[in-house]
Amino acid sequence: MQPAAAAPHAPRSGERVRIVRNFGAPRRLLVLALCAIFVVAAPLVGLLASIPWLRLPELVGNAQARSALQLSLVTSAFSTVICAFLGIPLVLWLRRWARNSPTLAGAVQLVVYAPLVLSPVVSGLALTFMWGRRGLLGQWLEGMGMSVAYSMLGVIVVQVFVSLPFFIAMVATALHGISHDVEEAATLDGASRMQIVRFILLPLAFPGILTGMVLSFARALSEYGATLTFAGNIEGQTRTIPLLVSLGLSSGDLNQALGACILLMGVYVLIAALIVGVRVTSGVRT
Repeated sequence: MQPAAAAPHAPRSGERVRIVRNFGAPRRLLVLALCAIFVVAAPLVGLLASIPWLRLPELVGNAQARSALQLSLVTSAFSTVICAFLGIPLVLWLRRWARNSPTLAGAVQLVVYAPLVLSPVVSGLALTFMWGRRGLLGQWLEGMGMSVAYSMLGVIVVQVFVSLPFFIAMVATALHGISHDVEEAATLDGASRMQIVRFILLPLAFPGILTGMVLSFARALSEYGATLTFAGNIEGQTRTIPLLVSLGLSSGDLNQALGACILLMGVYVLIAALIVGVRVTSGVRT
């Protein structure tokens, strides 16, 4: 008869302190970590230090800045809704394909994530050749009296193209953390596929979905190169905040560029606060 294995003893107070101290990265990597923070934070500090804060109302209160802000918020909101409407079904099918047909799932992911690696100019040209006035589908729409390029609709098309991969990546990560055993148990209990999606997958992945929408909104708000190539820089129609910054720099009007930067950074602060709120709320729920 073999002796019973000794039960693992609970760590003592001194051992717990040593475990906590040894947890994480070694101290020798702290210098590199601080350098990484400096690389990101230093330019932002330089920008904030260069803004004439006493002239803030004048910089952000002009008509061009208000028009660009309104256009950016409206188009980004529409594109975010479209990303959620199209992205959630695609992510659910990618989850299924990843289990049943990994090759197909990998091929679809390569296509969906392509905008992440394409340069803005290439993205703009690709949209032009498809949705432009002489594009594959654009010329057909043009014959019906619907013009996509150089319009607010064109801005939304660009924003969806560049921000949809961010939404899909975030939601796919959230769904990846849900065990397939949960779906199998629900199936054994008689739940349909739609019931599993509605009452199990979407509620569990909701923090990731909301975070994906916020990140998609932020990416759409900052889009510049593809918008300029495909939709142009037309005041009141396609001139978003990033395009207003570019216009100010190219025309030598630094105040206009700084005013647009202030508006953009203000929106980013709200977005960052929303992301933190979502993560805190999801942490409390779990």
